[in-house]
Parts: sequence; structure tokens; C-alpha cells
Amino acid sequence: MATEVKVPTLGESVTEATVGAWLKKPGEAVAVDEPICSLETDKVAVDVPSPVAGVMSQHLVAEGDTVNVGAVIAIVEEGAAAAKAAPAAAAPAVSAPAAPAPAAAPVEESGSVTLSPAVRRLVLEHGLDPSRIKGTGKDGRLTKDDVMAAVAAGTAKAEGAAVAAAPVAAVASGPSRAQERVKMTRLRQTVAKRLKSAQETAALLTTFNDVDMSAVIEARAKYKDLFEKKHGVRLGFMGFFTKAVCMALKDVPAVNGQIEGDEIVYNDFADISVAVSAPNGLVVPVIRNAESMSVAQIEKTIGDFGKRAKEGALTMEDMKGGTFTISNGGVFGSLMSTPIINPPQSAVLGLHRIEERPVVVNGQIVARPMMYLALSYDHRLIDGREAVTFLVAVKNAIEDPTRLLIDL
Repeated sequence: MATEVKVPTLGESVTEATVGAWLKKPGEAVAVDEPICSLETDKVAVDVPSPVAGVMSQHLVAEGDTVNVGAVIAIVEEGAAAAKAAPAAAAPAVSAPAAPAPAAAPVEESGSVTLSPAVRRLVLEHGLDPSRIKGTGKDGRLTKDDVMAAVAAGTAKAEGAAVAAAPVAAVASGPSRAQERVKMTRLRQTVAKRLKSAQETAALLTTFNDVDMSAVIEARAKYKDLFEKKHGVRLGFMGFFTKAVCMALKDVPAVNGQIEGDEIVYNDFADISVAVSAPNGLVVPVIRNAESMSVAQIEKTIGDFGKRAKEGALTMEDMKGGTFTISNGGVFGSLMSTPIINPPQSAVLGLHRIEERPVVVNGQIVARPMMYLALSYDHRLIDGREAVTFLVAVKNAIEDPTRLLIDL
């Protein structure tokens, strides 16, 4: 029995998506609810599950095609008989003697290993057998971290990978001038349009300050073990900064506002967007009502976002809204930057790497762990005085974390 696979509802106001990659080929067995296709929307990549168990019969659209919600994109032949027929159909491909790229075979033929586009590319690049890598993602799926760990350990090499690579090495004499042309994902296209629009629409300005991280580092070192034991999550710096930002937003409400037409909307809540790394780039899920959350609740939420981002499991609802953004470029080694606001928000706080620098304390030059803070803001709504006041409030709270407890 043939069953149609349709594009699912993708979220409020999202009517179309781009086919990112087919995770199942025609003739391959599929289980019920197993991802068969990855779709890219304006905000997030989503997997399309199979509605039935059986065999992938036909792709009705190609990778890169734009599809509407509700459109039929594939046909799955339902039933155990179809599922049993799949291995027999795939057998000749496995035993074929003239496979020019044996390193890729495990990716294509291993029906039990479902790979996201980013993970599949890594596996192919490094000539790995995905069936020999332990997956830590949702339902045991492989993540980029799993693949890179296998690369670092030198394990999971596919048989014949070295032989296949040898002819390439022999031909490669002299400097390479190869180019690769890759179509921009829908997510990257949307990010590009929004950031360019922000530059053209908002009156962007950035103010800087630096913060002595000594007190937060000391508190973290003192309580991190107890914190993790009690709450089941590591104590990081983002919990401190998120609480500090929420307090500063109460003191300077314009930073938490936005312009809509000829009106200013002031938000009495703090929905904090936090940038986290995903296989397809940075995504920005939202911590809702962060002003009413404890540091532990914030850390748990951020940890969950990070885990689901690696698995490609973040949803449209996770990305929706947000009144203020915190972007931590420091985890990648950034010393200083001028972040761009995420419309319709009016400000973004950029965090950077911590490094020891000489500073003057009580007339003495001492080495302290310092971090540069950058607040980019829309000058149409936020005055320079308000921006500086906000940034100083964050600095004061981080340098004296007791303020976070007594709301100063």
C-alpha cells in the first residue's frame, strides 16, 4: 500500500521550506516516525518523519526544491513485506566490485544509521564508517561532536578509505586552486536579509565597557560542584550574565523595547534570545520570562537548547519572539566585536573571551581576568546615556554578584 509523505505544519506564518537533504533513498527500509527528509525553513531545520513502516518508494521533489506546507514530497510502500524486500534490493550495491568511493559506502548503505546533512558531509570528508561511531544525539543519532571525536581518536575509518585517497594525493601536485560552489540554505539567506535590513533600517551604534570577572570566577569555582550535584547542570557564566541583563532591563526599559510603526512597545517581561551553535550555524532560541527564573533554571534551559541544537531538534516555537539578545563570541575566542541587533529587538549584548590584563586597583597595577562587553543598540529608541547606564549596570552586577541576590 502506497502512503504519501506530506510537508508538516512548520509553525506560525511559515508556509514553505526548502528540501535540505533526503535521509532515505528509494529502496531503503524506513521505520515509522523515522526521519526520511530534512527541510530548511527561515529559522530552523526540521526532519520529516515517515508516517508508516515500509520502504521508500519514490522522491517527488529534489534536494534544493521549495515546497509548501501540505505538499506531497515522497511515497512510502507500507508493510512488512516491503520492508523485507529492501535488504535484497540493496544487496547488489553492497557486493558490487567496482565501488570508486568505498569510504562513502557505509553512509549510503547503512540503513540503520540516519545522518543529518552536516554529519553526512563530515563522515564523507574523513572517510568514516558511521555504524562504528556511537551516537549521543536523540535516539542514538550521530552529532558533529561524535564524528569529530572519532576523527580525533583515529577510529571508525571505513575499509578502503586510505586506498581511495591515494590516487587523489598522487594527482595533487602544487598548490590547489579548487573551488566549491554551494547553494545558500534558506536559513542563511534569511539571516543575511535580516541583518542587512537591520543595518539599513536601524540607527546602529555600539558602546563598550570591560568587566573584571574575578568575583564570578571565584563564585563559580567555589560552588560549581555543589551546584551540579543539586541541579544536575554545570554552573556557567551565562546564568550570571542573563540575571544581570534582566536586572539592567528593569532599570533601563528602553533597551527591552521595540519600535512598531510610530509607536514604542515596552515589554514588562524579559524574553532573552541566546545564540547557540548548531550544525548549520548559529541559532537563537529564547529563554522566556528569564526575569523570573533562577540561575539554575537559566543554566538548565541553555543546556537543553545547546543539546537540542546539536541534534537538530530545536523547533520554530523555540526561536519565536525574544526581546533582547546575548551573543557569546568569547567561546570561539573573540576579543571584541560589534554585534548586530536581531530585529525587531533594539539591542544585543556581545560577550567576549576572558584574558588576564593589567589593571589599576587601589593604585596598584595587578593582573585581572577581564572581558570586553559590547552593547549594540538602535539609537532611534535608545539614547547613549541609557545604553551606557545599562552596560554599567551589567558590569556592576558581574563584578559584585551579591547584587544579583539583593536586586541592586
